[in-house]
Amino acid sequence: MMLRSFVVGLAVAGLCQAAYLDKKQASTSTQVPQYFQTSPEIYAGPTATGSAPFLAESNPAPFGPSATFVANSPLETNLPISGDTSNASIFMLMGNLSPYFPNPSGFGVQEYPLPFGAEIAQLQMLHRHGSRYPTTGAGVEKFGSFITNATKAGTNFTGALSFLNSWSYKLGAEILVPVGRRELFDSGVLHYYQYGALYNTSSKIIARTTTEDRMLKSAEYFMAGFFGLEWTNNATLEVIIEGYGIDNNSLAGYDNCNNSNLPVSTGGANASAIWENIYLQNATQRLKLLSGNFNWTIADSYNAQTLCPYETVAFGYSAFCDLFTYQEWQGFEYSLDISFAGGDSFQSPTGRAVGIGYVQEVLARLQNHVITTANTQDNITLDNNTQTFPLNQTLYFDFSHDTNIASILTAFGLVQFAQFLPTTGPPANQQLIVSHLEPFGARLDIEVIKAPQPVAANRTSAANAYVPGPPTNYIHFIINQRTLPLGVSFAACGNRTDGWCELNTFLQVQSGSLAAAQYNYSCNGNYPAVPYGSLSNGVPQPM
Repeated sequence: MMLRSFVVGLAVAGLCQAAYLDKKQASTSTQVPQYFQTSPEIYAGPTATGSAPFLAESNPAPFGPSATFVANSPLETNLPISGDTSNASIFMLMGNLSPYFPNPSGFGVQEYPLPFGAEIAQLQMLHRHGSRYPTTGAGVEKFGSFITNATKAGTNFTGALSFLNSWSYKLGAEILVPVGRRELFDSGVLHYYQYGALYNTSSKIIARTTTEDRMLKSAEYFMAGFFGLEWTNNATLEVIIEGYGIDNNSLAGYDNCNNSNLPVSTGGANASAIWENIYLQNATQRLKLLSGNFNWTIADSYNAQTLCPYETVAFGYSAFCDLFTYQEWQGFEYSLDISFAGGDSFQSPTGRAVGIGYVQEVLARLQNHVITTANTQDNITLDNNTQTFPLNQTLYFDFSHDTNIASILTAFGLVQFAQFLPTTGPPANQQLIVSHLEPFGARLDIEVIKAPQPVAANRTSAANAYVPGPPTNYIHFIINQRTLPLGVSFAACGNRTDGWCELNTFLQVQSGSLAAAQYNYSCNGNYPAVPYGSLSNGVPQPM
């Protein structure tokens, strides 16, 4: 009965929405509600622009007289890295600072085409913004001041660090860099090829983002890629205010979860610092010898590493990248994996709570109802109205942040990523790898699939795709273009070769997600901070 309601609801609501759009297009009013306003921007956050790149002048490629020239495209990433014996890319080892790349290894299942007769009925997409400048007050900015002050005071860096004698910090703050704009435009093009036929050309969809400049621009570039430059004829952006305590916003759930911004939730950062002191020992000693009278520390090494991805996406090349070995770049990735595990995922007391509002919105769309109860960070003013929280669309596009998306995966209960990450080094078969989950431009695509009969759980080819039975609906999670096997996290979904889950089963599993998140206690309760590794379910320890 639920499946029938879902399909019928789409059709009926579609007629209602079409009527609404006709009225809207016929209106001559120039008044735009705040939540549909894209210009002038409000609550845009910092928007400092850095220096313009000049890669034609600054690019040292090819690297040595015997090196083969490889053209930059557009970033210079073909760098000689000590210890890289397999021609791998360090730019796939930069955690959430990695420029976008599809997950290279998958999540444990193979990819399968839709069996003949099945069809995708709905897509809910959640997308991270593109590559950006550092956040305001980041460690790299402070490092830049330290270096400038040191060279002004007479410090002479030598060897591989000699470039610092004339270097200065030239990055902006928080807004998209050029390649970040391209990441979202390219994703829009990709998603159009994947799902363009789902768009009802007689309708105008609602897509959602936040007021931060990089969030608004990311959504706009994506829409331009999907629909073309005239995308405003096809979609309206709902721009939800982002800012600590200003407004409820499931796309930035940490702003409405007080404890996620307090020391009780810093276990991941603390644990990452322990690992940094291990894997950067040799690098720090190496670089200290080249630093004259500057007291080069572990923190300086980590900031120098962090400048590599930031400068590369901003300027096309960074001289900081080849200061470190391939093994040290593997260590950098793991430092961010630990940070996310303890700050935003299952080792965090607010891991589930920060993401639960968005999970409730996904479930509401799947079950064809608005949200009327304010029990998470959902914006009830918007989510209780089908004009701002439509239920009839076959395409839903939402835009969010890396840590928020990590918490959304946690709130869904995807325990495939709950493995404890020790501060002594990566465990075997590590699943939570941030560059595979949350690079710049990351995307979670949730497909609803209608099949004419049950799809075989162990299918391997078109010949054995179906088993006898009635029409059945499924849900399919795809992260960065690779299937996430739902059966690994939810036993009720079964051990399917395609990673899908029957939609009814998935909804039954998720019916307990709100209670499991312990939203009010996690976000507002008075509980002590506990050592990293003490938590394993994304909620505080029982008192």
